[in-house]
Amino acid sequence: MNGVSKSVLMLDVSKAFDNIRRMKEKALSHGVLFRPHFKTHQSGVVGHWFRREGIMAITVSSVEMAWYFASHGWNDITIAFPLNIREMERVNRLASRTNLTLIVDNHYQAYALANDLKHPLNVMIELDTGHGRSGIAAEDTEAIARLADILEAVPDLRITGLLTHAGQTYSAKGKSAIAQIAQNAFEKMDAARQLLGRPDLLLSWGDTPSCSMLDMLPPFDEWRPGNFVFYDVMQYHIGACRLNQIAVALYCPVVAVYPARNQMVVQAGAVHLSKDFLAADGDFRNFGYVVRPEADGWSEPIAGAWVSSLSQEHGVVQFLPGTQIPFQPGDLIGILPVHSCLAADAMGGYVTLEGDKIPMFQNPPY
Repeated sequence: MNGVSKSVLMLDVSKAFDNIRRMKEKALSHGVLFRPHFKTHQSGVVGHWFRREGIMAITVSSVEMAWYFASHGWNDITIAFPLNIREMERVNRLASRTNLTLIVDNHYQAYALANDLKHPLNVMIELDTGHGRSGIAAEDTEAIARLADILEAVPDLRITGLLTHAGQTYSAKGKSAIAQIAQNAFEKMDAARQLLGRPDLLLSWGDTPSCSMLDMLPPFDEWRPGNFVFYDVMQYHIGACRLNQIAVALYCPVVAVYPARNQMVVQAGAVHLSKDFLAADGDFRNFGYVVRPEADGWSEPIAGAWVSSLSQEHGVVQFLPGTQIPFQPGDLIGILPVHSCLAADAMGGYVTLEGDKIPMFQNPPY
């Protein structure tokens, strides 16, 4: 890696391929529609790897991202972010060329579709099954039924399912707690489906921890995990992956070493990694594991070394007291990110271990 002069996000293609195949095969074994979320990798090139595995339906997180992947040949796209009614013009243009599914959770969105929709599309009603982010509370059966009535009256609009994101699995304590979250969510979603008298509605589920860790999930109809393509340190701590399944590492130069305080500074700040961290007792914060670049990838994490703080451009790597710091300015290290989705978004592209550059989607500057 002599040619690396500034921070780059390295991608181990073989690990990513293995992660894709493993999750695809698990979804097939459960008999579900596999609609992976592309917000993690955000790359037409990486998306093509999914297509090579026979995957034809995807999830994205914005209208702009949907346009990007439509331009790369994807025609069955769910935007798993609540409809922004200010984007109806762009939604209509996208619906004119793709099989598009939106998610809604309030009557303002429903009336915007009733008034402004110009092309057929699908909608899913988003339910909050405990995460507390977006979606109608799954227990609020009156609101769910009222919204469904409005949507069913809109010409060219088809309700295809109920959708939830169980982000609470990321803070669950162990496999059994994650299994209970999934079971509770399924029961709430199935009750809502029965209330609507629509046994044909799909129950759409999406999160990497449950899809990775549970041997048998409740009988959801659709899975939408995304982070599994790369995994990260957070997923490792949850138990969703092994360290050797993490497919990305931020390679960054060492710029200064401070033996007296057992630290060094690297070119890896919040603009490269985000500010997500793992916390432990005593205000301990870990912003990433430190690894050593090798000819065929990177090493296991270096014992007694971690990224202890981040500012905009600076990353501080902490070593345990008494440790001989094995680096000097000008050396290259790798950092396994705590959150690979945000690291990828921050870096805007990848370099493979073979030296190939892989571009990714970037939001337009408007």
